Amino acid sequence: MRRALMLLVATIFVLAVPSAAMAAVPADARITAAAKAWVSTPLYVDPDYSADTEQMLQVIRSAPVPVYVAVVPTGTWFQEKGDTALLAGWLAQANGKPGVYVVMDENTTYGVAHELHAYASQSAYSTGKQPMSGQLSDYLDTVKVNDRYDAEPARTTPLPPKAPYRSEPDRFTVGDALGSGFGAGVLGLLGGAILAGVVLGVAALVAPRRGGRS
Repeated sequence: MRRALMLLVATIFVLAVPSAAMAAVPADARITAAAKAWVSTPLYVDPDYSADTEQMLQVIRSAPVPVYVAVVPTGTWFQEKGDTALLAGWLAQANGKPGVYVVMDENTTYGVAHELHAYASQSAYSTGKQPMSGQLSDYLDTVKVNDRYDAEPARTTPLPPKAPYRSEPDRFTVGDALGSGFGAGVLGLLGGAILAGVVLGVAALVAPRRGGRS
């Protein structure tokens, strides 16, 4: 009975893991369209974009690792809130295959490595009127494949918000006072007071002598 219960718990856990992973992928027309296209081709281009698809496919097929590319609109007004690496992670999770997942939007290329012993830079920007195939080629040239990189799933959760920067109040020291105009003014006043004291002291000593001579 105990063994049967353990097997039941293990089965439920195995079945729940894929469901939890897929639950991390939000409903998004871009993700649905790309994942559907990737069943037959590693390249998806949104209808609103024009791309040199044949050349891009040649670049993808010549890569040393599986590459999946989605040419889709991005931005802060979409669910990823401008975090395009997060969108690439959702695409990787939806496709469910190891590889480098690339999102391209005009002159910017974003990418992540998913369950692959590789490193992919988060983004790259093109210079001038470079075709998308050239942008993709330049980006894939930066991908590093090595067993020392962990084959981890791509990120599918937003990054935590950055803590607000709070600077500690400066401690006022004698050195700061000396180095500031305020310190110079104070020293000037002290010097003047000391000099005045000396002058008054001398005058006080001289005055009685003058009085004795009169």
